[in-house]
Amino acid sequence: MAITLTGEKLTAAVGLAGLFTPRSRVVLTTHVNPDGDGLGSEVGLVHLLKGIGVTATIANPTPTPPRFGFLFRDLPGVDRSGEAVKEIRRADAIVVLDISDLGRLGMLSDAVRERGATVPVGCIDHHASPGTLPVGPRYVDPSAAATGELIVEIAMANEWPISHQAARALYVALVTDTGGFRFSNTHPRTLRVAAELLERGIDPEAIYLDVYAGAPEGRVRLLAEVLQTLVVEPEAGLAWVTVPPGALERFGVGSDDLDGVVEHARSIAGIRMALLFRDIAQGRIKVSLRSVGEVDVAAFAQPFGGGGHAKAAGMSLEGPMAAVQSTVLEAARRHLAADR
Repeated sequence: MAITLTGEKLTAAVGLAGLFTPRSRVVLTTHVNPDGDGLGSEVGLVHLLKGIGVTATIANPTPTPPRFGFLFRDLPGVDRSGEAVKEIRRADAIVVLDISDLGRLGMLSDAVRERGATVPVGCIDHHASPGTLPVGPRYVDPSAAATGELIVEIAMANEWPISHQAARALYVALVTDTGGFRFSNTHPRTLRVAAELLERGIDPEAIYLDVYAGAPEGRVRLLAEVLQTLVVEPEAGLAWVTVPPGALERFGVGSDDLDGVVEHARSIAGIRMALLFRDIAQGRIKVSLRSVGEVDVAAFAQPFGGGGHAKAAGMSLEGPMAAVQSTVLEAARRHLAADR
């Protein structure tokens, strides 16, 4: 079955493409601590725009994690995150990918808000959020498995050629946000999009090796230490882990190396909600949430100012670790009890 788009999506995709003209300075950005979907979508879009004669740069609020560095091998000079504010301030058009909220742009929030007063700020996102970005064209669909899936739709709507390099990056976006097509956000359409990308001759095993099989020793040792903190409340269907203070620095790894750790807590039989707690900058605690079954962690996170997907969400709260854990865990117990 071919991939088809509704009239509404076609209109939105063509409208967003109006941002891209050959002589414009296009800047792409995504959330702090960029993941495979945010980066894969950015790189995929850079290659697509290159194919139609448009040059774009990437300016993110935090650096690219080392395991995704391979995406930039054939794009020298495109990742300008080291001078992101300068790039944003001189952009003719800005496209924010994989988020709709200014707050997730970290230190770029003010620059995007200010520049958005005079230039359009487009958004391509698959999260359920009303959004707080400046005015500009939107291509948002919370039913999509990944933002990379939406980039493919935009390319098809505008009849942009999808090169091998673009397909590789967009496949990274899909495979990381679906957990290797294991998570519940994997739909028939997701696999059709993946098939379209595979038709471009990409090597899924090589992508797996780049993304998942190049772990530094410190990442494995970090996993071992974090799992030592595991607490399970089987009667509530609740489990959580905590990143010990200074663990990332001691093992010489970054926050990206925590990717997937909370899944170990979720994998325990009978667990319906799993959480990972860690200290971040400025006296805040980040909480990563995963769920099983009908438990909606995005709804749970919303009163705390967080959000995401029904089965994968996150939030950050001010306060010491013990106080935040007490507040969040008590709320989680109530949420799970009401959801029985």
